Amino acid sequence: MKEEIREYWSRRADTFDQSPFHGMQAPGEKTAWLELIGRHVAALAGSDVLELAFGTGEITTVLLALGFRVTGLDLTEAMLRKAKAKHAGAADLSLFLGDAEDTREGDESHDAIVMRHLVWTLIDPITAFRDWYRVVRPGGRIVIIDGDFAETSFVKRWRRKLSQWMEKLEGPKGPVIDWAAHEAIMRQIFFSRGLKPGVLQSMLAEAGFIDFKIEGLGSIRKAQLRGASLSARLKTGISDSFILSCAKPR
Repeated sequence: MKEEIREYWSRRADTFDQSPFHGMQAPGEKTAWLELIGRHVAALAGSDVLELAFGTGEITTVLLALGFRVTGLDLTEAMLRKAKAKHAGAADLSLFLGDAEDTREGDESHDAIVMRHLVWTLIDPITAFRDWYRVVRPGGRIVIIDGDFAETSFVKRWRRKLSQWMEKLEGPKGPVIDWAAHEAIMRQIFFSRGLKPGVLQSMLAEAGFIDFKIEGLGSIRKAQLRGASLSARLKTGISDSFILSCAKPR
């Protein structure tokens, strides 16, 4: 299962930044991310932040701009190459191949852990959450940016099909997405019925985390929709995106 996930994201690496709401291309989007992530991480410049599933390094850009020392782990070599090229020469950044469910980072070695679009893909989230609790320092926060990508309603399925049709009309320069592989993965992952913030909060609380903050991504979506294509606009209704953060007790 994990190899299927690795292969899926590897095939997406070359065009990943072209995917709606992945690459930060819209005016004002980076500023919106800086405000949102900075508020949820709530750590001083110079803090040690672990980024999981960094992909092509878009959120990495935000973490570096906030003045953090960033260590990144990603499952795929293709994404690692992209991120290293994007951030060539960056100080306070170390990127490695690694598994978010078994980080192998030292006990209490990071002031915060940040991730985007990772948790919905986890095979064993309970094991992952316990590992993150071990790795983060007391008082440090876990910041999860994610969404409910299970298209259980007719409207969501209709919007996805229509957006795919619009992508074909918009030309061959769009992102390469293997939808058959995506659907096969969705059937096998833990959150195959969708990732709900309330369920996620309960699972993290069982792992020992406290002080939960949850909000939607309204400010981000507002920035992203400026100049977005019609297919991208249709995708805004497919996933119910959110940011959730919580802390390890002091």
